[in-house]
Amino acid sequence: MRVLVLSSGGVDSTTALALAVQEHGRENVTALSISYGQKHDKEIRAAEDVAAHYGVEQLFLDLAPIFQYSSCSLLKQSDQEIPEESYGEQILKTGGEKPVSTYVPFRNGLFLSSAASIALSRECSEIWYGAHADDSAGAAYPDCSPAFNEAMDQAIREGSGQQLKIKAPFVHMNKAQVVKLGLELGAPYELTWSCYQGGEVPCGKCGTCIDRAQAFAANGMEDPYITKIRVKCP
Repeated sequence: MRVLVLSSGGVDSTTALALAVQEHGRENVTALSISYGQKHDKEIRAAEDVAAHYGVEQLFLDLAPIFQYSSCSLLKQSDQEIPEESYGEQILKTGGEKPVSTYVPFRNGLFLSSAASIALSRECSEIWYGAHADDSAGAAYPDCSPAFNEAMDQAIREGSGQQLKIKAPFVHMNKAQVVKLGLELGAPYELTWSCYQGGEVPCGKCGTCIDRAQAFAANGMEDPYITKIRVKCP
């Protein structure tokens, strides 16, 4: 079986890629990295490094024109500041009734739909992506929820004539559990990038930096990327 993995260069997608390679072999895995008009390209470069580490085929797609109308704080055209607070703090402000400001409108829906066309063309049977339970909590990222995943899976199965399905192996796991699995798989977290800012080092203040640090701490360790920086620049 061939599988297509959405690979952003972050912790979750890298864990998904590691799991797919373990289950299907690198020769049967294709990584798809998608640009969406984000403020920096560090995550795409990280995705390249991760794909090279595993020796898998990597494809690229640019969906930036679709998101040009959005004012999401992650996008180049936005003048909104990226929040320097945890997702939990952001959810408290919204009352859990609407997405956080770093939600890119229906991004996963577009990613999965585009990936479906590519996957069918590459004779893949599954699309994997790294959505997890922390992202969907409090409506922060509704396109990471189990309900969304089930609906998209059904649509893609129907639209592909039952040739293709979605696999979201972490949709009922929190990020700490994802990291635990990735550590067991030997995922190269030192190569990954999660920070919403594009600086030389992670800002440590945005929601995804905080979420990432807490996930490694829950597993009794420092983020391997931070450890790498410390070793390089004592």
